[in-house]
Amino acid sequence: MSLSYKRIGLTVKSGLDSKSDHVSSALSLLEGLGCEVFVDEKRTADVSCTEGHPSFEQEDIDLLVVLGGDGTILRTVREMTDYSVPLLTINKGTVGFLSELHLKEMEAELPKLLNGEGIIEERSLLTVKGSRGSETVFQGIALNEAVIAQGTIARLVDLQTSVNGERLTTFHADGLIIATPTGSTAYSLAAGGPIVHPSQQATILTPINPHSFTQKPIVIPSEQEVSVEVLTKENKFKDTEVVCTLDGQVYIPLQSGDRITACCCGTSVKFLRRKQDTFYGTLREKLKWGERLES
Repeated sequence: MSLSYKRIGLTVKSGLDSKSDHVSSALSLLEGLGCEVFVDEKRTADVSCTEGHPSFEQEDIDLLVVLGGDGTILRTVREMTDYSVPLLTINKGTVGFLSELHLKEMEAELPKLLNGEGIIEERSLLTVKGSRGSETVFQGIALNEAVIAQGTIARLVDLQTSVNGERLTTFHADGLIIATPTGSTAYSLAAGGPIVHPSQQATILTPINPHSFTQKPIVIPSEQEVSVEVLTKENKFKDTEVVCTLDGQVYIPLQSGDRITACCCGTSVKFLRRKQDTFYGTLREKLKWGERLES
């Protein structure tokens, strides 16, 4: 078989059930197809079948195979340094909304995809920066969303928001979600935001429990930069806390006057998919979208 992808990286969810068995199956299948496999040393150190396999972090690879659920995919994307390498995502989580294959499909579908029978789908990434005066306090990327929200105490916060330097509004709310189209079906959807097809070039702003009927979600062009200034006030309890989280996995405490800027402008990650558009099927099958509730 003439393969389109021969040098394969392999990463896995650290706490995956039956981890050794699943990694062993993936290795056997890939090597049986004639692939050279490089592993995530940190997350396969406890799997004996990967001994002797070099790390993909020091090698050029054609494809990165991800075994795990959506959380593993979000972590993998955040840790990537070369976004030209596509991901093939294989689900062993619960919902697996971002995944392309289930483990039980791997034997039948993996040879086809490695042989060039798939397509490359690009997903926008959100580039996020936090500033405190002239100092940059953090930088990062998110595949789903950045969330600026009050912390452990249930207290509304004021988030002064502008787009491309033009004032939008000051959200008086529990927080604000800045989401990519991929993230439109995650936290943003739960907070009342719209579903946006992942091929669209857009950014979604969804307030969390706004204290106003007039502050609704808004979809803006992806190239426009969102700027959010935290406007908290001292109170006698000194308990107002605001944080920024990226994909629910990175947590940054914020102070009054801190500014978060975010933009889906230019950076994207590639996914190897089957040729059919599976987004609508995923909505139906995994979100039960459009189904009537049983009375």
